[in-house]
Amino acid sequence: MARKDKNDLSPRTSISAAEAEELFAKVDNSGHANEGSAQEQRERRELMGHGVEVDPLSSDDPSGSNVGTIIQRTAIVLVVLFVGAIAFIQFYVSHVRSANTANLSSNVTVRTVADALDGGVEWGGGFTQFPSSFSVQEADENTGRIEVSVVDTTSRNDLVCFSSSQIQATAFSVNSLLNPDIDTVIYHVNVHMSEEGQKQRTSLFGFFKPTGDIKPFITFIWTKTTTSNGEVRFNCTVTGLDASLQNLLRDQILAQAPEVESDDPRETTYTQYRR
Repeated sequence: MARKDKNDLSPRTSISAAEAEELFAKVDNSGHANEGSAQEQRERRELMGHGVEVDPLSSDDPSGSNVGTIIQRTAIVLVVLFVGAIAFIQFYVSHVRSANTANLSSNVTVRTVADALDGGVEWGGGFTQFPSSFSVQEADENTGRIEVSVVDTTSRNDLVCFSSSQIQATAFSVNSLLNPDIDTVIYHVNVHMSEEGQKQRTSLFGFFKPTGDIKPFITFIWTKTTTSNGEVRFNCTVTGLDASLQNLLRDQILAQAPEVESDDPRETTYTQYRR
């Protein structure tokens, strides 16, 4: 057999699998050829249970690491769970809203009215919530009346309290008047007043509740009537306005509204809905 010249610079053929395994068995974690250190590290990984089978000749994953795949799969799972949770919450909230609204139009009791005030009702393609503090004085299909009281603790002034209460009263009353056995809905709005006569509201994201006396602020009375020719009319009467709020509303809201005659100067009547 001819002896190979040590100065022969011709390219060598690829090493065999056995030669590659023998070579990598002598490489430690630092990547240097140290057979003793490499053997100790292998034994320690096997003993501690952290050994990883590495195939340096594998074209798929020569390092033996699949961290990228795990991260990708985990991200996909998290996104799917997040989207699924949002869809479930939307479905649940929509179901609760529809149930509350349907309860008022088909079955009026103290329980269904309280559930509607607690969970809110659908209104105008949106959703209307009510103050967390409320009471139900009457809810009876035999008398055709609903009477409730709420306590506003979030409005910063009288005008905001009036406008937000008007939206709430309208949503609640119209949904209730869709019940054929209900023709009158009375919606009282109360507020907390300090000893100095100032309206109080919650502060610090609702952690601090107002402690002043509860006093009436405004009342919305909704009625449903039927004319001789079959027209159904929804009318709203606003009562309980004090002199200062009455003047404020007259200056800022009712300046262009047609005047109506009333025995009570604090009372304003208008037609909200007619069909």
